[in-house]
Amino acid sequence: MLDKPKGAAKPRALSPKALARERQQRQLVQMLGQITDPKAVFEVRLGREEKALTMRQRIMKAAQEARKDVVVRKSANGWLVGMATPERRSKRGRRKKA
Repeated sequence: MLDKPKGAAKPRALSPKALARERQQRQLVQMLGQITDPKAVFEVRLGREEKALTMRQRIMKAAQEARKDVVVRKSANGWLVGMATPERRSKRGRRKKA
């Protein structure tokens, strides 16, 4: 009984909310893949149940997965997402070494 190996645990099925988050993450990665020049800008509109900061974090995580350097700015209906350029980059924080 003490030395009896346990059976492999069955993977749990994802909840509908988790499936929706994964689907949204794939859409964001696909959207960010279409940003190829500085003129391409997308607006991500927020739903009633979505929080602005959570959505921004998801956009930034999707940008890392897509290996894109993007800038996210607040808009009236959500977030504007575009390619990072020297003019668009934040001037806050520590200066980068030359």
